[in-house]
Amino acid sequence: MRLPELARTTTFRSAAGAAGAFAVSVLVLFGFIYWKTDRYLITRSDRVIASQLRVMAALSPERKADIIQYHLSEDPRGVQFAGLFRPDGTRIAGNLDGPPPGLKLDDTVQSIALKRNGRSGVETWTVRAIGQTLPDGNVLVLGRDVDEAMEISKVVSQALALGLIPALVLCLAIGALLSVRAERRIAVVNQHVQRIVAGDLRERLPKLAGDDPFAKLAAIVNGMLDEIEALMHAIAGIGNDIAHDLRTPLTRVRLMLERGRANAQTPEQFRLVADKAIAGIDQSLAMTTALLRLVEIENSRRSAAFGKVALVDLVHEVGELYEPIAEGKNIALHVDLTHAPVVDGDRDLLMEAVVNLVDNAVKFTPAGGRVEISLFRGDAESIIRVKDTGAGIGELERDAVLKRFYRSEKLRSAPGFGLGLSLVAAIVKLHGFRLTIHPGSGCVVEIASPDHIADTKAG
Repeated sequence: MRLPELARTTTFRSAAGAAGAFAVSVLVLFGFIYWKTDRYLITRSDRVIASQLRVMAALSPERKADIIQYHLSEDPRGVQFAGLFRPDGTRIAGNLDGPPPGLKLDDTVQSIALKRNGRSGVETWTVRAIGQTLPDGNVLVLGRDVDEAMEISKVVSQALALGLIPALVLCLAIGALLSVRAERRIAVVNQHVQRIVAGDLRERLPKLAGDDPFAKLAAIVNGMLDEIEALMHAIAGIGNDIAHDLRTPLTRVRLMLERGRANAQTPEQFRLVADKAIAGIDQSLAMTTALLRLVEIENSRRSAAFGKVALVDLVHEVGELYEPIAEGKNIALHVDLTHAPVVDGDRDLLMEAVVNLVDNAVKFTPAGGRVEISLFRGDAESIIRVKDTGAGIGELERDAVLKRFYRSEKLRSAPGFGLGLSLVAAIVKLHGFRLTIHPGSGCVVEIASPDHIADTKAG
């Protein structure tokens, strides 16, 4: 990757931004340290020269000159200034030529500029000085060079340069490395995506080790591709199923019309043929309507109609609807309502799901059998259970019966299109509920509404 391209990557820019923020924070930190150190040195110097002035002022006039000379002799760096002057300004002792101009003799420490002869000529020094007029009229002045702070500034600057510049270079190098690594991974992902776009739905993104965002994204995309592939296969199969299931009633209608045209001779015979043809066409239309209904639910177009639904009233209404139908087939229908939850959902769709389950139970239960509809409390969920004593659904068919147009071999002769349980599954998925089919003698189907689903939607 070329440098201009590298500099435009988000990872490199983030690293550069982090490096800049780090540099600014370090500069602020070192500036604060320098300022505090400078203040501390000046304050300490002020205390020292004020204390020295008080001590020297209390000495006898004979000893002041000796103490000043000793004080200066103990200063190899030459940062100390002292002077004892007569009232007329002539020097008695010290390394100052005269009282500094502008210095107030009020026992307060002040900043002044001093000129003194040095190795390179006349030098200007910024010092902290204090002066006092003694009882005998003489003037005592003490001072100390505070340019030591400048030396500290140089040390701090050197430390900043030696520490900050390598750190910035390291941050930028890490940013460049991460950018190159990210670009390589994106290039690999792009190769796989291009093959998917070209139509190879079996292609998947490479599985990455670890728990980084790329690995999580790859897992999510692969899961999405699995779902898309399954849907594409389902769509391809549905086309064949629709053609097969529509061909039978349409072929029957065609044969009826042909026979009617050839054999019918009276209006009554023509009317009978037309009625049979209309019944066959109605069957095809009913299948088409069921398919459109299923697509509508799967596209979640009804989620805007969600509201509070009292399941106990819904189940009771379904029981009353199918009681005479079950009685006509000599089937005992029992409704058990031990729980009265209120859930968030579309009442019409939930009614349709329960009606489909009860309709299947009544349809596939032989005379003398029993159908039970119960609403009860489960483990942190509300459960609607429909149980019958019919042929049941085998364990190997639990997933297959939820597919469109699936018909069990033992139920091929029964009326229907094989869309009922597909419709129920779509409604349950739309609501975020759980659909469970228990294998065994008879059929047991449950629709469970977890409590957290209702809490989330209510919030």
